Amino acid sequence: MAPGAGGEKTDGRERKSDRTRAAILGAARDQFERHGYDRTGIRAVAAGAGIDPSMVIRYFGNKDGLFAAAAQVDLHLPDLTRVPVRQRGHALLEHFVRRWEGDLSDDVLILLLRSAVTNAEAAQRLQAVFQEQLVHALASIADPEEALRRAALIASQTLGLALGRYLLNIPGLHDQPADQLIADIAPSIQRYLCSPLTPRTPPRDEPHPA
Repeated sequence: MAPGAGGEKTDGRERKSDRTRAAILGAARDQFERHGYDRTGIRAVAAGAGIDPSMVIRYFGNKDGLFAAAAQVDLHLPDLTRVPVRQRGHALLEHFVRRWEGDLSDDVLILLLRSAVTNAEAAQRLQAVFQEQLVHALASIADPEEALRRAALIASQTLGLALGRYLLNIPGLHDQPADQLIADIAPSIQRYLCSPLTPRTPPRDEPHPA
């Protein structure tokens, strides 16, 4: 065997494996985006990738494993410490809109949103993405004890916007220019980011302070 021939064969197999994996993930994202989690099947993904269904199982185990790999997403949230305080709500919402429909958009967020409507695991995945990454982004500008609550409020607003604009096609959301939506909703995001939060209401089984 010529020197290095074994290494070249290994590299070739690895490159082929990477191409197969990428083809499966591309086909899976297309299916999940168009049909959601429940209506997507292994056979349809395999057909889209041009391979045998057994190869999908070999690489990802089952549909849950395939979805977890296909739905990995980084929101690439901006560093809010570099944004003037009064502009943070606008900057964060503008970033989200760009992730959904602008120059930063990709298929993963839409497939997550569409699948989350009908599948509990997909919903949990989407919740985790927004909650964890938002909490991290807010950690440098908000009280750590309030970061989770503020992140939840922002997620409720941005995910509600995405659901109404991209899936439900609600008039007034679906047909509005992005700049107008940002101008309308950014003040709410700004409040969630920077304004004092209302005091927590004690649970019913806890006594109120005297």
